[in-house]
Amino acid sequence: MSVFEIVMLLCFGAAWPFSIYKSYKSRSIEGKSLLFLLVIFTGYVSGILHKIFFFYDSVIYLYAFNMVMVGTDILLYFRNKRLRNTGQLRGD
Repeated sequence: MSVFEIVMLLCFGAAWPFSIYKSYKSRSIEGKSLLFLLVIFTGYVSGILHKIFFFYDSVIYLYAFNMVMVGTDILLYFRNKRLRNTGQLRGD
């Protein structure tokens, strides 16, 4: 288990709750990039697969937790896009 890998995942993971909250409250996709979210999600999936196939340790749970948070942000992206396209945003 690498302390540097743990710190990296904790630092990346610290940003996602704020992003999720902003996406949920703003109901907007402004400033969001689906491609970016998918690249990050793919990176976490790759980290998990590496842990499963080559070096299993408890850091896999940090990868999984971060992946769930990014997945939540992706789902909110699609919700917010649907709200925008159907005119269900506040003030419309």
